[in-house]
Amino acid sequence: MMENWLTSSHWIMLGLLLGFAIAHSGLAALRPWGEEKIGARLYRVLFALISIPFATILVIYFFNHHYDGLTLWQLQTLPGIKSLVWTLSALSFFFLYPSTFNLLEIAALQKPQVHLYETGIIRITRHPQMVGQVIWCIAHTLWIGTTFTLLTSLGLIAHHLFAVWHGDRRLEQRYGDGFLQVKERTSVLPFRALLDGRQTLVWQEFLRPAYLGVTGFILLLWWGHPWLMSVTAKVYW
Repeated sequence: MMENWLTSSHWIMLGLLLGFAIAHSGLAALRPWGEEKIGARLYRVLFALISIPFATILVIYFFNHHYDGLTLWQLQTLPGIKSLVWTLSALSFFFLYPSTFNLLEIAALQKPQVHLYETGIIRITRHPQMVGQVIWCIAHTLWIGTTFTLLTSLGLIAHHLFAVWHGDRRLEQRYGDGFLQVKERTSVLPFRALLDGRQTLVWQEFLRPAYLGVTGFILLLWWGHPWLMSVTAKVYW
């Protein structure tokens, strides 16, 4: 029975997730050494040349195999479930892409820097990308309900939970007591620092062009999702 649903795609996805985690987190850990050797801009380009193709392969493979394996639940016909999944998915992108605030640094047009933030979405959670990934995984696992999607989601969440520790460690090494003070005033769990009174939400900090860009990206993704699925299906792996 196990051979009927535990397809090779499960193991391939595990390998891809592990490889991406090692490449992405490893390059982040080597950033101080790499920037010293080849400069911040060139290291950012190297980081992108490795991370972006790896992430693209992951996305395509997920699209092409997300219904593999055993179907654990089927909720797609429930009233309101589609709206819930799209709402959660849209919300996840507002957490996933706070780095768009420094788009010129991402593109290496400006010198990439390590920033110590305590405003905007960081008041809600110190690790918005982890929170966004968890929300995205919940939404897609709820909608699809297969063992392959559950495995992918657990792998992505595990990587981002590791990144919480890894990111805090790197910031502490770089900023020392300055980061420890920010750590005391913020929280990993969403809204915990706000509920504890350690933070106060300032709505004006969210009035940034980057959020308009994320909104446009969400609308574009919603419109082009069927096309994207059909294009990736032409990749035979």
